Amino acid sequence: MIQGTGSGVGKSLIVAGLCRILSDMKVRVTPFKAQNMALNSFVTKDGGEIGRAQALQAEAARTEPSVYMNPVLLKASGEKGAQVILNGRVHSNMLAKDYYEFRHIAWSVVTEAWQRLSEEFDVIIIEGAGSPAEINLMDKEIVNMAVARYTGSPVVLVGDIDRGGVFASLYGTVSLLNGDATRIRAFIINRFRGDISILEPGNRLITEKTGIPVIGVIPYIRDLVLNEEDGLSLSNRTTDYSRPIRITVVRTPFISNFTDFDPFLFEPDVQLLFSLRKEDILQSDLVIVPGSKNTIKDLVYLKERGIDIVLRQRAKTGGHIIGICGGYQMLGRRINDPFGVESEYKSMDALGLLDVETDLKDSKTTSQVRASLDRSIPLVNNTHDNLRGYEIHMGESHTSNPVFTVKRTAEKRTVRDGSVKGTVWGTYIHGIFDNDRLRRDILNSLRERKGLPPVKPLISYEEIKQQELDRWAGILRDHVDIDFILGLLKK
Repeated sequence: MIQGTGSGVGKSLIVAGLCRILSDMKVRVTPFKAQNMALNSFVTKDGGEIGRAQALQAEAARTEPSVYMNPVLLKASGEKGAQVILNGRVHSNMLAKDYYEFRHIAWSVVTEAWQRLSEEFDVIIIEGAGSPAEINLMDKEIVNMAVARYTGSPVVLVGDIDRGGVFASLYGTVSLLNGDATRIRAFIINRFRGDISILEPGNRLITEKTGIPVIGVIPYIRDLVLNEEDGLSLSNRTTDYSRPIRITVVRTPFISNFTDFDPFLFEPDVQLLFSLRKEDILQSDLVIVPGSKNTIKDLVYLKERGIDIVLRQRAKTGGHIIGICGGYQMLGRRINDPFGVESEYKSMDALGLLDVETDLKDSKTTSQVRASLDRSIPLVNNTHDNLRGYEIHMGESHTSNPVFTVKRTAEKRTVRDGSVKGTVWGTYIHGIFDNDRLRRDILNSLRERKGLPPVKPLISYEEIKQQELDRWAGILRDHVDIDFILGLLKK
């Protein structure tokens, strides 16, 4: 089990790297995270919803993502509440205090999922959440030491030195865990930059004080681009302002599935920004309004800051805008919420850039999809069939000019999707930019508008992801005592 001294210290990627290392050794390995709180999610083949990080870890393990890899998923929908998803399906919306009273039911889902994975795989690499030393939650949590105790798993504790105070974090975590501290068998220090010889005395001292060895110091890898867990990672992303094509994603408070835009990070001619600045929205070659866990609250947020006016101004002057999922809903004329799914507003005027009206429902559509483009849309000059992606949304949108025919594989039915008006279009399809030909078609259209020649070689996003996973696994092999970890597996 990989636990951390806090959120965002690198647990998810370390689990992914270990899964790839074990898969390379021909071990049947799977990831497992009992409970995840994230707005980035993935849809399995059977239409279940899990954390995006567990999908990446499954890819690293070379196995099909399953709802049992992340049996409890919490998607924050407000300051205090969250949507509770059990085994990939929405259970209900709850406040934090209600969820902790509900935890015995969630725990039964966790243990059942563990048993199912145990029957299928030789090794399970477990990821914790946040810190195991939250003393106000120790008798309530179902994702850290509760899982280590239930599964009898040894724990490797990860600390992020880039945040500062890594030795205090490691020592403090061990000190607060009381009897569970004996489960921690090793430390890993992540994101180190500088002269390793300066760190080594600290490694020796922390081992002397705790009896726990430091088995790895992972360097700070600035250019590693793999799907991150949540919006915290947006603050750490950098862009190359010398690249000719600028794409701005409107950074809303409840942005979800921002990994939709990761493929652009690998394109050599793209600078990708997440921004709310008026100048970025007006001066970019393409603006994307992303998915949202709470479309109405994000819409209110944009209106309060005048971003709705800026987006209309951009569309009026022929600027290109694309909306994905919640962003597609926001670009329409109106969003109706008669059941109070997202807010106290029964109905709200949207941005009015697409002839679309959305009715939010208390049921959720989750499915992988195959899609084809039925008509011409801005920036897409070629025909595109067998586009891959997935849908995750509450509600249905109604329009007289859909642009995609979509086959929902989980539901085994075909629907129409999307809308276009002028230089604006939108769709419910997450992952649409993962499709290499479509992505390059859009980018070459933007290049043409700037008088630049097209880029012909296609970048395979899938191949690059696999190369990045292999590279990351190699970094772990070089900087972590993998033999020590293999020894833990044998005990």
